[in-house]
Amino acid sequence: MPRTQALQDWINQQFPGQALQLAPASADASFRRYFRITLADGSSRIVMDAPPAQEDCRPYLQVARLLGDAGVHVPKIFAEDLAQGFLLLSDLGNTTYLAALTAHPEGAPALYREASEALVTIQKASRPGVLADYDRTLLARELQLFPDWYLARHLGVTLNEKQQTSLAETFEKILANNLAQPQVFVHRDYHSRNLMVSAPNPGILDFQDAVFGPYTYDLVSLFRDAYITWDEEQELDWTVRFWEMARKAALPVPQDFYDFWRDYEWMGVQRQIKVLGIFARLCHRDGKEAYLADMPRVMAYLRRAAARYIDLKPLLLLLDELENRQAQVGYTF
Repeated sequence: MPRTQALQDWINQQFPGQALQLAPASADASFRRYFRITLADGSSRIVMDAPPAQEDCRPYLQVARLLGDAGVHVPKIFAEDLAQGFLLLSDLGNTTYLAALTAHPEGAPALYREASEALVTIQKASRPGVLADYDRTLLARELQLFPDWYLARHLGVTLNEKQQTSLAETFEKILANNLAQPQVFVHRDYHSRNLMVSAPNPGILDFQDAVFGPYTYDLVSLFRDAYITWDEEQELDWTVRFWEMARKAALPVPQDFYDFWRDYEWMGVQRQIKVLGIFARLCHRDGKEAYLADMPRVMAYLRRAAARYIDLKPLLLLLDELENRQAQVGYTF
C-alpha cells in the first residue's frame, strides 16, 4: 500500500540506520491508526498515522501541549509531518484502564482516584478562548445523531409527529441544563479505553476533540463508561469523592452535592443519547459492528436517569414505545 510505504519511509528517516520492529499498537473509532516501534535498545515509540484527507493533526498537537503544560501525562511529541499526517510520540504502554479493570477489578478505587485527580488538574487549568466552545450548536448536533442513526438507521423507526415533538422538547430541556453548567476544559472521551496505566498515572490519549464546556461531561464519561459498568453505589461514592476534590481545588462546583449529581446525570443523558447514535453510525456507515455489543449498557444508563426526573419521563415513555415495537418484531435492546 502506498501509504504504508510512506509511513515506513518516514519512520526510517527518524531513525536512520537503526534496526526497527514495527507492529500495530491500536486503532480507534476514527481513521487514525497507531503503530509501536521497538528500537534496538528495547525502548519504544508510537507512530500515529492520521490521513490528512480525513484527520487533522493540528488539534491533537494543540491539546497535547495544553494538557502537558497543565501537568497531566500525555504523549510527548518527538516529530511531526502534518502534510503526510504522521506523528512520532512517546509510548504510554499497552495496558488500558479497561484491560486493567477487567483483569483486576479490585484495583478500581486507586485507578479511578488517580483519574479523578488528573481530571481536577485539567479543569484547574481551564480558561476560555483557548479551545472551541462546547456550544448549543455542537451539543444539539450530537443529540441529532440519535434520531438520524440510532432510530432511523439502526432500528428502522420513523417517529410520528407526536413523538418528534416530544423528543424535540426533551432535547431542549437537556440542552438548557448542559449550557447552564459551569465551563471547563473537556477531554470529551475520558473513559477506560483512552486512559493508560502508566507512570505517572493515568496516561491520557485521544484528546484531540477537546473543547471548553460543561464541567460534568468528562466525569460522567469516566463513571458511566460505555465499556465497563459499576454498581451505582460505587459510582456514587467515586462521584462524591471527585466533588470533594473539586471543592478543595476551588473549582466551580455547587456546594450541594445533589445539585452536582443532577448536573452529572443530565449531562450523562446527553452523552448517552449521542453515543447510541455514534455506535449505530460506526456500525452502519463504517462497518464496525463490535460497538453494537456495548449499546445495551449505554441504554441502561439512559433509561435509569430518564426514570428519575419528571422532565425526562417523556423520553422514557418514547424508549418504552420503541422497545415494545422492536420486541414485537424480534429485536431486543
